Amino acid sequence: MLKLDIKYNIRVYALIINERKEILLSDEYQMDMKMVKFPGGGMEHGEGTIDCLQREAMEEFGQSLVNIRHYYTTDYYQPALFFKDTQLVSIYYLAEFSEEIRFRLSRKPFDIQEMKNGQQSFRWVPLSGVVEEDLTFPIDRKVIRLLKDIKDEE
Repeated sequence: MLKLDIKYNIRVYALIINERKEILLSDEYQMDMKMVKFPGGGMEHGEGTIDCLQREAMEEFGQSLVNIRHYYTTDYYQPALFFKDTQLVSIYYLAEFSEEIRFRLSRKPFDIQEMKNGQQSFRWVPLSGVVEEDLTFPIDRKVIRLLKDIKDEE
């Protein structure tokens, strides 16, 4: 029997690795909790995945991305943490900034003035030093493991 009330939450993220082999992480305070994740967010109705990624880049960085290449899409069932009876699908793209970085970067986690919803800071972290537990969400943890496995083979 066809079930018509299936709900999906589609998230799109940028994996940005600089020339020093550091990956850009986003420290956020959202939904009354601290979270460490990759830059990006939820796809809106009517958007394609690249449109979503570019909109999120403009909202978060004030800059667009280039050299966007698909890296990973969730390939297992992951229930959404914040939405009841919803399946989470996350799509990750390797990307680069279109120009020199113009937004504020930090070297310390959660370098924000006040822990209130919507606050965010960004930092470069050596890819070799990131462990799965540094990231808040299960799919991000899988992606960092995949990235590190590939980088270790190079």
